[in-house]
Amino acid sequence: MSLPRVVVTGIGALTCIGHGRKGLWEGILRERSGITHISRFDTAPYDAKCAGEINDFTPGNHFPPHKLKRIDRYAQFALVLSQQALDDAGLPLTPERPRTDVGVSFGTALGGITTAEISHERFVHEGIGAIPAALALQVFGGSGHSNISIAYGARGYSTTNSNSCASGTVAVGEAYRIIRDGKAQVMIAGAAEAPLAPLTFGAFDIIKSMSKETKDPTRACRPFDASRSGFVMAEGGGSLILENLDHARARGAHIYAEVLGYTLNNDAFHMSSSLPEGESAIESMRATLEEAKLRPDQIDYINAHASSTPMNDGTEAKAVVKFFGKKTPAISGTKAYYGHPLGASGAIEAALCCLAIEHSHIPPTLNCHEPCEEITPGFDLVRLKGRSQPIKYALSNSFGFGGINSSLIFGRME
Repeated sequence: MSLPRVVVTGIGALTCIGHGRKGLWEGILRERSGITHISRFDTAPYDAKCAGEINDFTPGNHFPPHKLKRIDRYAQFALVLSQQALDDAGLPLTPERPRTDVGVSFGTALGGITTAEISHERFVHEGIGAIPAALALQVFGGSGHSNISIAYGARGYSTTNSNSCASGTVAVGEAYRIIRDGKAQVMIAGAAEAPLAPLTFGAFDIIKSMSKETKDPTRACRPFDASRSGFVMAEGGGSLILENLDHARARGAHIYAEVLGYTLNNDAFHMSSSLPEGESAIESMRATLEEAKLRPDQIDYINAHASSTPMNDGTEAKAVVKFFGKKTPAISGTKAYYGHPLGASGAIEAALCCLAIEHSHIPPTLNCHEPCEEITPGFDLVRLKGRSQPIKYALSNSFGFGGINSSLIFGRME
């Protein structure tokens, strides 16, 4: 008996280059970075000065005042992303008609940490009476998927993972597995992050992992460029509606792509450094292709993790060359557009793989003017300008703190 096939039928996005499926793709086609100087707080104490802020998101346009008192910015993003994806999929779900065959798989590195940070500052200055009544419901990472389940009557498998910068990829991958294993017909999958607050920002600044660009924020994130100096923190997220293929066909859904493979592993090496030769990243790609029953030469496009950090971009490039050989598939790193929203980045990049397949277009690696030394002559890096070409199979890689590696493969539905 064959396993159920899993397809993507809806896409949502919140980024500094655009909102929703359409806004995200239009932002990609503009080929301009949305990264700006930080406006939320004073950056004088920090080396890093830039971020991917979403300044055109108005919570009051989405939620009534009584609801806003109980959900923080992270959960707001999660709920809006889910609604976007459900609308795009043409799939009406309501709490009045709950379904046990619909589940939620979400990801976040930090959850409601900035709400905790702001509330703690008030507590220190004003005492226990200043603690918001809903704080306990806002700060835990599971508030995202819990609010989604409540909003749409999703009574099936429901979870949030916190696998660092791979959280979004893991969320989509686990949703794929749940449907493939026959435990759900529909999964709302994605990730959100709202980390832009002084203490959280400072935690990454103090370990020198973020870009030191001060003059031109649109140049702050430079994946695979020889002059890259670190990642650019961002907020936002992405979401996908995954369905059993038979369920999607029965309702005449538009299908963006099929999910064909997924892997999660760990370097078991270091909390902030990858294995120097990328052994576990290679294994992540190898195992994902094996599950998809594909050869390396069948992959047309790789959306790389490419966070713009000196060490990790080089390690990822070496891993790709070692696995794919002297001639690699077309590769790009898209974080120069919208920054690095930590755990949410993999969900955005999964969406971009689906859209690249849909539109037969590869987004470019912005700001990569002088490729780093690990970019060998056969490394097909799409940089500065996008490339139109048919894409049958796309691979998305995400790597995170703690040695976490995860990969997904999407394929065009014939």
